[in-house]
Amino acid sequence: MREKFIERQLRLAIERNGGTCEKFSSPGRASVPDRICSLRPGEVFFVECKQPGEKATPAQLRDHERRRGRGFRVFVIDNVQQINRLVHTRGVLS
Repeated sequence: MREKFIERQLRLAIERNGGTCEKFSSPGRASVPDRICSLRPGEVFFVECKQPGEKATPAQLRDHERRRGRGFRVFVIDNVQQINRLVHTRGVLS
């Protein structure tokens, strides 16, 4: 299962549940999360998609911590079950 498949499944699941899931890129800045998502009005969270078993890089983890320090939620997802939990708990993953 490729990262692109996980990312597509995330987008479809979020959109099916009335949310938005936009591709995120930041020219000139590496290691940003793959997607900016929202399932409820006024709530935004970031998602990094990985192949099953793959982990975020140290640079990505630093970026995630910087965003969390500013009050944003950042999730790393590497399988469809995590996508389902994210959608059904409305943006809350353990």
